[in-house]
Amino acid sequence: MNPHMLAQLLVQLIVIIAVSRLIGRGARWLGQPLVIAEVVAGIALGPSLLGWLAPGAMHWLFPPESMPFLKMLAEVGLVLFMFLIGLELDPKLLKGRGHASVAISHSSIVVPFALGAAAGALWLYKSLSSPDVPFSSFVLFMGVSMSITAFPVLARILTERGLMQSKLGAIAIACAAVDDVTAWCILAFVVSLVRASDLAHAGLTTLFALLYIAFMLLLVKPFLARLGARVANREGLTQNVVAITLVLLLGSAWTTEYIGIHSLFGAFMFGAVIPKEGGLAVALAEKLEDVAVVLLLPVFFAFSGLRTQLGLLDTPEAWLTCGVIIVLACLGKFGGSAVAARLTGLRWREAGAIGILMNTRGLMELIVLNLGLDLGVISPTLFTMMVIMALVTTFMTTPFLRLLYSPEEQARDQLLGAPEPALPPSAYTVLLCVSHGQAGPGMAVLSRALSGERNEANLYALHLLSPERSLKARGESLDPTAASSGALAPLVGRAEKLGLSVRTLSFVSSEPARDICRTAQAKRADLVLLGWHKPLFSQTVLGGTVHEVMQEAGGTVAVLVDRGLSQVRRVLVPFVGSRHDRAALGLARRLVKQAGAEVTVLHVTSPEGSGAGRAQVEELFPADEGASVKLKVVRHASPEEAALEEAKAGYDLVVVGLGAEWGLEDRLFGVLRERIVRDAPASLLLVRHPEGATVLAQTPEQARTQGVTPEAAQPLSARS
Repeated sequence: MNPHMLAQLLVQLIVIIAVSRLIGRGARWLGQPLVIAEVVAGIALGPSLLGWLAPGAMHWLFPPESMPFLKMLAEVGLVLFMFLIGLELDPKLLKGRGHASVAISHSSIVVPFALGAAAGALWLYKSLSSPDVPFSSFVLFMGVSMSITAFPVLARILTERGLMQSKLGAIAIACAAVDDVTAWCILAFVVSLVRASDLAHAGLTTLFALLYIAFMLLLVKPFLARLGARVANREGLTQNVVAITLVLLLGSAWTTEYIGIHSLFGAFMFGAVIPKEGGLAVALAEKLEDVAVVLLLPVFFAFSGLRTQLGLLDTPEAWLTCGVIIVLACLGKFGGSAVAARLTGLRWREAGAIGILMNTRGLMELIVLNLGLDLGVISPTLFTMMVIMALVTTFMTTPFLRLLYSPEEQARDQLLGAPEPALPPSAYTVLLCVSHGQAGPGMAVLSRALSGERNEANLYALHLLSPERSLKARGESLDPTAASSGALAPLVGRAEKLGLSVRTLSFVSSEPARDICRTAQAKRADLVLLGWHKPLFSQTVLGGTVHEVMQEAGGTVAVLVDRGLSQVRRVLVPFVGSRHDRAALGLARRLVKQAGAEVTVLHVTSPEGSGAGRAQVEELFPADEGASVKLKVVRHASPEEAALEEAKAGYDLVVVGLGAEWGLEDRLFGVLRERIVRDAPASLLLVRHPEGATVLAQTPEQARTQGVTPEAAQPLSARS
């Protein structure tokens, strides 16, 4: 062995991981899963790009003598990864969906298998295979390679799109689970046929495989159940437990390799039989996932890329063949899945989305193709064509899914699918958006004041889970609502003490601002109430997601800056006459009507002003509130200074509209916090109303929407 080979391997690992992560940033920007970036990085480091642009650099980075070591490292990474895939397969996925999942998944295997086998038998065997490859092995392998669905890639796409808890996502993940198990069983049989010297040896290999499966189910699985119970109830996941698990994993992989069905099947089977209850599977996944996915798996992609030679497709006929393979692959997977899904009762839109998801191949396809190349079943040219097919079918999943099953359609299905109590058309609806639990109690107190003693408001509490947090939470629960309970618990707890009824909503979102606006539209919210917490970098209250919501929302948006809000008795509303100020007056009006709050309207005019704004305020505010409303007119060169001075008079809440006069302008990023937010001693409610929308009630119908009686909506002149 070359003494410098270790240094060579370390350099290779550095380059592989760095390039994968660098391209991964671009893939994320395009909305693609990370596996796309890793496959592209592998191809870029191979003869198709680096070898074409700089052959000397490629030879220096990946000399031929280093390839066996790289291959062995990639194989170890695959063993660990297939073990993790087995850990993710939970029988609970099939609960209540067995019939539909089995029907769709088997259709998505049978149809592409038949198309792949037919193409192999009638066309590809003659043009892209050699005579020493058995005809039956080639045909069966082509059928299997067309039938694969990438379970891990599919799971991550569903999580990132917030579909994991939808009916569509639940059926898709269950179908992928059944699909993977079935396809790997068929593949194990095909590998046994390829490796066997004759039919008798193939039958013997199949018999040993069945005995191995029986041993795993009858003896190993009960032992692992006892081990999992011990981990959950006593000492936790110690190094001894990890060592025992790894020894059993490697022993299972060695057994299947020895009997002739490949080590990957043994790793997958061992992960699948580990009980998902008790915490053992979750703890093992947390221990091993980063090493397998971040360090070892990119090595496999790089090794696959080094074997992918786009230069072999050097004729129009070769590219035409590659295109036909892609069409057959999509037709078989998408067509078989979509038609079966439609026959099980799904709508065509949902059935089409199922077909698109099941057409995702990604990593699992590359594993199968590398296996076929190692066994000599497929040629390097056909290997390259099939790699391109895997890339195309994976790349097209996200944009086609967005096109067919748009975020608006998804939000409508998620938010309107559950039955809700009938509400009167005049019910005032508030969407409470909670990012952190600390904002919850104050939002509940304000909601109580907006609802009144008779709970005349329809309240929804929304918490959005990021894809990264959701992936982590999946190890503990498949329900994002459970993962969100910590953030919503303070709000719900305070609401219960105040006698409020709040319905909670939670789902995964990679676009929180848009999903907040879509939810508000679906629920017909009159007010979107955002809680605020101190951000990591920006200091402004009106930046980041708050800024994006305010720009996109079609109705009134308010941000609560809570400074220990426990009651809403004295309210201050600074006013100069903007549409945002008028919206703030509308909320103050509701606080008077529902909670009996005492409101002071501080109308600030310039030192040269005449105070004519008093008539405007009196016209906007109902006169029958009487002593509950106090109008105070002051002349001041700085409205912001005047508001801060008045806010020191012991108010519970200051309701202020956005505007430069108050030092409040929504912007994406800011270094300094707004002064009125920084210096006001009371809790604040910052209000923004969209341009072009009606601000205050001018008709009985608008009054009913804003919670104002038709009589109170009339101006003073009409009621005197």
